[in-house]
Amino acid sequence: MLAAHDLEARRGRRVLFSHLSLSAAPGQLLRVLGANGSGKTTLLRMLVGLTLPAAGAVHWNGRPIAADRDAFHRDLVYLGHAAALKDDLSARENLQSLMAIGGTACDAAQADGALAAAGLAGRERLPARVLSAGQRRRVALARLALAGQQRLWVLDEPFNALDVSAVEWLAGLLGAHLGRGGIVALTSHQPLPLDEDDAVVVRL
Repeated sequence: MLAAHDLEARRGRRVLFSHLSLSAAPGQLLRVLGANGSGKTTLLRMLVGLTLPAAGAVHWNGRPIAADRDAFHRDLVYLGHAAALKDDLSARENLQSLMAIGGTACDAAQADGALAAAGLAGRERLPARVLSAGQRRRVALARLALAGQQRLWVLDEPFNALDVSAVEWLAGLLGAHLGRGGIVALTSHQPLPLDEDDAVVVRL
């Protein structure tokens, strides 16, 4: 269970949101909606502990996420708005690096399989600097195909810059994760190719 209680976010003297509470149970999608500048990314960063709230707290499985950060991070995959790739590393090397940062070993064969599933077969050895924005995004998202035990996925605009086939691939990954009892928290400006009947929607 992911829960937040009475969160408040400030940017300088401006209050982005306050008294914000939410919860998402296993198998639920948490969708954050709002205009640019409303605090969507700030909220996601609070949910993963990268930004401290001005008030309130975030809990994972009934405990504050600060109580045992190592255990929380073992359950977490966080992908920000930017692909965050290193230009001089290949697609394969970038994916392996992302996996290592997340605490999971990933050999070349595993990385190549995930990249192929993301539509990047034949581009595994290309440096990231020559990839298009959509291809760079798919390299980062390929990490989800290898996220075995992490139950909480927090994704900032994951469908941005993706073509139709990549959108279908990503929707399949997210749907399968929710079907296994995982939790997905995300922002998106576009309609989602997912069943949102049971989604938790937060509007900022």
